[in-house]
Amino acid sequence: MTRQTNPDGLRETILRISRDLLNEGGPSSLSMREVARRAGCTHQAPYHYFQGREAILVALVEEGYRDLERALREARETSEGRAPQDATRAAGHAYLACALANPGVFRIMFRSDMYDAGAHPGLHAASLAARSQLRSLATLAYGTEDPRAEVTLWAYVHGLATLVLDGPPALGAAQEAQRFAHDVIEAPYFIDGV
Repeated sequence: MTRQTNPDGLRETILRISRDLLNEGGPSSLSMREVARRAGCTHQAPYHYFQGREAILVALVEEGYRDLERALREARETSEGRAPQDATRAAGHAYLACALANPGVFRIMFRSDMYDAGAHPGLHAASLAARSQLRSLATLAYGTEDPRAEVTLWAYVHGLATLVLDGPPALGAAQEAQRFAHDVIEAPYFIDGV
């Protein structure tokens, strides 16, 4: 086994490998033993940084929500003062980009059966921050702070991202489905349906 001289480096390596495992094969492919094997460390080394598999998932999901919050904030900032349709499109592109950047993490972010969100205040805070940005985009897009507007926008963008990642083969191969999704965001149906 190789020995890591930088403890923070090993922690980041464990997270990177875990993210890769989730992207490759979903939650069932993530095990502490496989993470250690790929990291080139002892089987116990990952436990120095994470209590177990759930702790790794929580760290990745928290990071995923922070990435989503950042992308949605940037979308909101570029949409301020522009037409409502621009906010809808910006939200769609930002949300889809986050899903495509880390599909394995995206798939577990919204699965409450994978981790206990109530036991992890940082994860809960990161989730609320992302939702706050989505709420701001919905306010720009719909001109109201009605929570139903936020959920409507969320359903649009989340549904589209989920279809691209896990939808039927009829949508086409991965790259084709991604191009199609971006075209959908630009189509009048995406905003006129609002």
